[in-house]
Amino acid sequence: MSWFESLILGLVQGLTEFLPVSSSAHLRLTAAFSGWKDPGAAFTAITQLGTEAAVLIYFRKDVGRILAAWSRSLTNKEMRRDHDAQMGWLVIVGSIPIGVLGVTLKDAIEGPFRDLRITATMLIVMGIVIGIADRIADRDENGGRHRAPKQRKTLVDLNAKDGLLYGLCQALALVPGVSRSGATISGGLFMGYTREAAARYSFLLAMPAVLASGAFELKDAAEEGHVAWGADDVRDGDRVRGRLRGHRVVHEVHLPQELHAVRLLPRRPRHRHHRAGDGGRTEPARGGVGGLSHRARVTNSWH
Repeated sequence: MSWFESLILGLVQGLTEFLPVSSSAHLRLTAAFSGWKDPGAAFTAITQLGTEAAVLIYFRKDVGRILAAWSRSLTNKEMRRDHDAQMGWLVIVGSIPIGVLGVTLKDAIEGPFRDLRITATMLIVMGIVIGIADRIADRDENGGRHRAPKQRKTLVDLNAKDGLLYGLCQALALVPGVSRSGATISGGLFMGYTREAAARYSFLLAMPAVLASGAFELKDAAEEGHVAWGADDVRDGDRVRGRLRGHRVVHEVHLPQELHAVRLLPRRPRHRHHRAGDGGRTEPARGGVGGLSHRARVTNSWH
């Protein structure tokens, strides 16, 4: 993978991560339409660390408050009734499904699940699911001609059962094409939560999962000493290094040593006139090397 490809894919990741669309699917499709190799699940997981850093900054006060309350609840039983402490435990409960399934299905996630047909199908299915969930929430909030508005649940009503269901919805995002935020927010709307509550818990729930998966892939990349983004990147790296070596060999073998000092854009060769007796002939001024023209053209193995 080149620096240009990683830059473009990083921009796609940043633009799609906070929308209810699958960022992993858009990375896969962007690479396919551009004629690039599949960036792989490792690239997706590591780039999500950047977008998750933005979430941590935005929710820094909430995260700090929840972590402080949860830490105190470990030794203080009375603190376990605090809403922030309970939220910390509910985030842990909701993170269990994606953690277990992520480790269990690791080979499938990096292989068969990245099939473009599966990705395209899941994008269509998720679009339909999000549309239905939005219509149900809108009907409950606004009511209708013969229907009164319905009170929907908030985060105060969140319990362990609902947190586990949220986690199962988030685990669906292991398949490219299923948006993590789209799946969890839709699941929350189906369970009767408000849009704000569903979105807020969705972003809180994503922090442990995204940070853990990114750190896991980053650790593997550091241990290998090379980030295997795609299937053939090792051969590509060897090919580039071979070209660089070839360029150096051509430069050192085929060019005389004196040409290393020749200007890249030399001036036109000057001619001097011989004095009388030479027949008025002209000859190039000396300074050429080995019988070569003064205008030396340096070629390399890149062309």
